[in-house]
Amino acid sequence: MNRTVAPTLPFQATWRDYLELTKPRVVALIVMTAIIGTLLATPGLPPLDALVFGNLGIALAAAAAAAVNHALDRKLDARMGRTRNRPLPSGHLSLAQALRFALVLGVASMSILVAFVNVLTAVLTFASLIVYAVVYTVWLKRATPQNIVIGGAAGAAPPVLGWVAVTNHVSAQALLLFLIIFAWTPPHFWALAIARRHDYSRADIPMLPVTHGVNSRACTYCSTP
Repeated sequence: MNRTVAPTLPFQATWRDYLELTKPRVVALIVMTAIIGTLLATPGLPPLDALVFGNLGIALAAAAAAAVNHALDRKLDARMGRTRNRPLPSGHLSLAQALRFALVLGVASMSILVAFVNVLTAVLTFASLIVYAVVYTVWLKRATPQNIVIGGAAGAAPPVLGWVAVTNHVSAQALLLFLIIFAWTPPHFWALAIARRHDYSRADIPMLPVTHGVNSRACTYCSTP
């Protein structure tokens, strides 16, 4: 097994490196679904504090989870063509810098949610952060080809969080929003994993297309090396 060691830091970190740590496009999708949950939780306009501070806190928590994911996956990222230029494997940021940044984002998120929204939203948001940043990244991603099915619960949580930010309770309607995204996540991610299955294979990540193969008649990416 090849071992790839991140280079020493030859650069001075820039704001773009820290922004990349947050996975801004993923966070934008998370915030969009959280806002939908906020808007659907009440017949009229939601309270301004829930709409603004609730979704700000959710966004910061998602960014913190992404930064932790970068930190924990830095060695795997260095072995994959798609991710080897990320801030940690490329040497633009150190592990300590990434973890400090994640801590600041996480503390800011929880502080905003507790102070301006409600404790239940903060607790559920923190639980989602832990599921993605620790349970999925450290264990599920490496343990089973069903990783994205189980870990997808974290990605399906934002509309519930947006709903709870308004209502301060979890209802059946919020759980329905959760189930919609939960069902959408695996086929969406598996399609991406098919295109990048050789990368995942080199990194020893048991994504479903790696462990079970791909039906060439059903996929136009199969001949792509």
